[in-house]
Amino acid sequence: MAEGRVVLGVFVGGASRRMGGRPKGLLPGPSGEPLVEGLVRAGREAGLEAVLVGDAAAYASVVPEVPRLADRPPGVGPLGGLAALLHHAGDADAIAVACDMPHVSAAVLTRLAAHPSAAAVIAPERDGRFEPLLARYRAGRVGPDVDRAIAEGVRSFQELFGRLDVERLALDVDLERALVDWDTPDDVTSEPRS
Repeated sequence: MAEGRVVLGVFVGGASRRMGGRPKGLLPGPSGEPLVEGLVRAGREAGLEAVLVGDAAAYASVVPEVPRLADRPPGVGPLGGLAALLHHAGDADAIAVACDMPHVSAAVLTRLAAHPSAAAVIAPERDGRFEPLLARYRAGRVGPDVDRAIAEGVRSFQELFGRLDVERLALDVDLERALVDWDTPDDVTSEPRS
């Protein structure tokens, strides 16, 4: 485990249009519990402090004890959520994860939190693109860069990552599985159940 406090930001914002408007974090995950509840539990098992990032009103009854962070600023997409998470984390590290990832485990989060690196961001890379929502951020270092990028009109994680010191986290079977996300009803129904 990394030294000191590590914050897990579960990103719950987004309109979920391809899922018919249903909040994706409320979908039952592989264990039957809502995805957001499973992610919070995995974070706690990994020793992380969980927060919900974005419009979290739909999750108040599922994880009422988990703090909620509004995007900062609102209306700029997921980078506003990242800015809120980094400001909340202060000098701690922050791990960002999307609420629609059913296979993010405590072991994967522990690996990401404990990965030895001086880089500002540690993220897996697939198909030449970094995965921003299963990534660790050094909040104190990255926060001002994110604020500056947003002020300059940047809205893309990939454009942001082009400005930062990012280390590629090597993929393995567990990390590949953790990167699976549920964007559409077909993603959910095609998922093998145990």
